[in-house]
Amino acid sequence: MSRICITGMGAISAIGNSVADNRAALQQGITGIQRESQFASRYAGTLPFGEVKTSTAGLQEQLNITAAGVTRTSLLALHALQEAIADAGLSQELLMSGDTALIGASTVGGMCLTDELYNDANSKTGEGSPYVSSYDNASVTLFLQQYFHIGGIVNTINTACSSSANAIAFGARLINSGLAKRAIVGGADSLAKFTINGFKALHILSAEPCAPFDADRSGLNLGEAGAFLILEKEEYLAGRKAYGVVSGYGNSNDSFHPSSISAEGEGPFLSMQRAMDKAGLTPSSIDVINAHGTATENNDETESVAMQRLFGKVPVFMSTKSYTGHTLGAAGAIEAIYSLLKLYHGEIYGSLHFNQPIAATGLVPQLQYTNMDIQHIMSNSFGFGGNCSSLVFSKIG
Repeated sequence: MSRICITGMGAISAIGNSVADNRAALQQGITGIQRESQFASRYAGTLPFGEVKTSTAGLQEQLNITAAGVTRTSLLALHALQEAIADAGLSQELLMSGDTALIGASTVGGMCLTDELYNDANSKTGEGSPYVSSYDNASVTLFLQQYFHIGGIVNTINTACSSSANAIAFGARLINSGLAKRAIVGGADSLAKFTINGFKALHILSAEPCAPFDADRSGLNLGEAGAFLILEKEEYLAGRKAYGVVSGYGNSNDSFHPSSISAEGEGPFLSMQRAMDKAGLTPSSIDVINAHGTATENNDETESVAMQRLFGKVPVFMSTKSYTGHTLGAAGAIEAIYSLLKLYHGEIYGSLHFNQPIAATGLVPQLQYTNMDIQHIMSNSFGFGGNCSSLVFSKIG
């Protein structure tokens, strides 16, 4: 079976408006999490967020979007996908082809406009705002399909924080099954009152920049991002570069609690194991793990337990959410891009704000930027409802 390669990547996040900008910040250990916020929320200025520094109006101007009803989430997705398509060198003819699939992901979609949604739902006149058609979770994917005239299978996945990791896995499965020759995969989420208030109600938002895997971690920081990757069969590369191979993917459901993972980390354990089995690898083959690492009390300890169960001696691992915050539906895709940057360039990035290990596990994440020969890297994404997904990327050579 022909290998599935990643030929293009695009990203926008709190640490940069391109893949190159994101990589530079990761190398230099510069976080994008800060209290200053353009986002109109009661928590702006009191809680830190991983916010994209370009305003919505600025994104509209840069992308030349003048149509009414286009949300910030769609703008972030468009920005990232334009970069990915250019990076892969895909022509308009290929985008319009029936064998080009688009699999998007988002947790909130157009409901990032929480106030507009409320007002439209309670309208006495029956006249909606320009955003009525944007509230569907699939609205972002449909916007991209129409903008680029994507000709093949189009779908949207929402499995909470593992959404875009599952979009990558689904895109790979479409290619393996012969239903597509190439797949555009990724996700986007913008900051929204809907999510901020929801996570605040769960008491898991930190008042300080998050500290993944630290004994004194106090919760996560919400972020926003857009990230897309282009997957193609190796036989269609025609001399173009490839960042790596999608060699494995695994999915499981912890089935323990709507917002928590079991103490044994059963869901994470199974998703990592299944991803390695799909890749035909043993635990000793994994060089690096890009951990889900939300800095919540439950996630970091259960992910640590699951890694110890599976690997025994846990490989080098880190959490890049200390740079971007938790970007929800975009997290799986943007962290896949970070994993591929590590693989392609032979470098690893340090987790930020770590001081001391969790007593029950004693694990210490990678703390400094360094170079390292990486053959296989795993990226974890775990979501509410026990939706656990793991990806394995391997060097192309």
